[in-house]
Amino acid sequence: MVERQCRFCGQSFLPSKYQPGQLVCGSPDCQRRRRAEYHRQKIAADPEYGQVCRDSAQKWRSRHPDYWRRYREQHLAAGVRNRQQQHVRDQKRRLRGLANNNSVFDLKHSAAGIWLLGPSLQDLANNNSAPAQVWVLEALPRRRPPASPSCKQQPAGAQAASAG
Repeated sequence: MVERQCRFCGQSFLPSKYQPGQLVCGSPDCQRRRRAEYHRQKIAADPEYGQVCRDSAQKWRSRHPDYWRRYREQHLAAGVRNRQQQHVRDQKRRLRGLANNNSVFDLKHSAAGIWLLGPSLQDLANNNSAPAQVWVLEALPRRRPPASPSCKQQPAGAQAASAG
């Protein structure tokens, strides 16, 4: 038999003589990942299989109605971690909505820069014309210095010498 490389961990292994097409090593972690991948593909490809899986989960939840309440009581850190992750997921969802509906992209080309500022930018959802401030900043043209200095810019001693 020819050695193969595991799709998940990258280690080389000898396939089983009973499964010559084996692509994953016998490590429990790699086998668990193989089964999970198959399960996801099967749910996506077979609607009846997916419905059976959903029904099974629903039956389990109806037989164990207090499971999650008890779990949260016993695992306080998991609840804190879940709230933090939910906050991140909510922010990503809001940002995806902004990317899909942004009127700034419809403006004609301009040399001016457009900056959205304000404390409420994270709350914008699908409409950036809400509570943000828009500042348009343009560079000013350079001013030329005067050709000759005015009389006010002459040294004090020069005026006194010419007056005398």
